[in-house]
Amino acid sequence: MSFETTADIRFAHVDAAGIVFYPRYFEMLNAAVEDWFAQELGVDFRTMHQERAIGVPTVHVWADFQAPSMLGDRLTVRLTPRHVGRTSCSYDALFTASGRDRLKISGTLVCMCLRTQKAVPWPADIRDRMEHTLATAP
Repeated sequence: MSFETTADIRFAHVDAAGIVFYPRYFEMLNAAVEDWFAQELGVDFRTMHQERAIGVPTVHVWADFQAPSMLGDRLTVRLTPRHVGRTSCSYDALFTASGRDRLKISGTLVCMCLRTQKAVPWPADIRDRMEHTLATAP
């Protein structure tokens, strides 16, 4: 099952040519991951970082830019988990607007203890929700 959120392309996202400056997509991706954790997995980043002392840094990302996005576009960002490991989660993300693919991403997050900066197993509640998402995928 995929998680969807949106991202509005603002003036701060575009370059002098009026298209999204590519690093901004990675900021939008991180916002989508943050939304996924809060809305789908039931734990927001404030709770994760400040109360549980865990983070989910990206350790791998691959991007294929399909078409430009312009100022004023509203992107749909669809995040689909592919595999949940002991300490990591791989996913695909698709950015679309106006019926056209703009960006395809494959990435991997790792669950990390903020104190030791080492990978740690997913907490049971997060892992259970991730696995449920995978189990309900078509």
